Amino acid sequence: MQDGLLGYLLPRSSRSAPPRVDIDDTTLRDGEQTAGVVFANDEKLRIAKLLDEVGVHQIEAGIPTMGGAEKEAVAKIAALDLNCSILAWNRAVVDDIKASLECGVDAVAVSMSSSDIHIEHKLRTNREWVLDSIKTAVEFAKNHNLYVSVNAEDASRTDMEFLLTFARTARDAGADRLRFCDTLGIMDPFNTFVRIKTIIDVTGMDVEMHTHNDFGMATANAIAGIKAGARFVNTTVNGLGERAGNAALEELVMTLKYVEGMDLRLNTGKFRELSEYVANASGRPIPTWKPIVGANLFIYESSSRVAGVLEDAASYEVFSPEAVGLKRRFVMGKYSGVDSLRIKLSEHGITVSDEEAAALVMRLRSKAVSLKRALFDEEILDVYRAERAELGEQAAEAVAADLDLTAEAAAETLAIIEDLTGEVSASELTADMGEEE
Repeated sequence: MQDGLLGYLLPRSSRSAPPRVDIDDTTLRDGEQTAGVVFANDEKLRIAKLLDEVGVHQIEAGIPTMGGAEKEAVAKIAALDLNCSILAWNRAVVDDIKASLECGVDAVAVSMSSSDIHIEHKLRTNREWVLDSIKTAVEFAKNHNLYVSVNAEDASRTDMEFLLTFARTARDAGADRLRFCDTLGIMDPFNTFVRIKTIIDVTGMDVEMHTHNDFGMATANAIAGIKAGARFVNTTVNGLGERAGNAALEELVMTLKYVEGMDLRLNTGKFRELSEYVANASGRPIPTWKPIVGANLFIYESSSRVAGVLEDAASYEVFSPEAVGLKRRFVMGKYSGVDSLRIKLSEHGITVSDEEAAALVMRLRSKAVSLKRALFDEEILDVYRAERAELGEQAAEAVAADLDLTAEAAAETLAIIEDLTGEVSASELTADMGEEE
């Protein structure tokens, strides 16, 4: 049975996969179309600079035909002289493209619905009008020396024969690539592979993946498209986008590198910085469990995990925290052990014996259970101090009993000796004093 299955499995580096993949990040366009999200122009400029520092191939900067602050932002981004291409989004309307030209961008996306449900109910027109509009818009853009991506909106619900006609029309008018839009996020990786490979085989066009995450498959579908030969992928930082969002830049890039063996050679060490900035600007905090850049990715509580990571980080890490701009941390909680405790105390210059560590761990676990969370450093230190005080009281009582002193006098004696010589136990003190007698 295993031999039979092998014929259906895609190899890690599929023959159909392109020699390279370029990222066209649309955080500033589709990301900002997240309900309730608005970026200030200064924030857009900063995001564009960070994306350029990361090394994306292209930035979809916005929609110039909206005018006002939107057009101003696109123009300012285009004037930054970044290393990446700057693309503006347009309807298949000549006046939209004129507005993009006025911003100084070097590329445009010409977007048009391709599914019958959109053509009939959204555009209220017919297929012929759609094809004519694409042809006119693309020819105008190419006559003005722009790189052109033609977006097939709702491509995943488009009749395949018409989608191929749509693509051929764009190609023959001079379009540089076709953006396959899974607008409602309804594709699965297997159907995605078949569709994208068919488009490439039939039309010979470069294809860009634009995947939504309504069913949690945006990244998987983007990778399926790449395996089928797609050369470009639309992404957003943190997976921002309408409804459930788009394929996340950081997730796609790291999955390609560490799961598929395809290194896009981006500066991934800036991912956490970029994600934090976009999170703050969008008012959408990064969940601690977020793949790739979430804080929990490199936080360890369980004693077995801590021991494994301390012995060899590869035991529980596919890539280092520094690879995405994070740090490894250890916390004390219900499942923590002595290793975690020693690490936390060492951060504050404290060492403890094995007996003390074992006792402290039990008290700390109990406290974590009662609070229903991991402990803050100060809470750990409070328990440590309480444990030390308790041990001190016990030592003082022992000294008082052995030397016939009051408890207060014994405690003072212990404190003075500890200051002078370091930690001392009651048994050591009485033994020493007995020898002097």
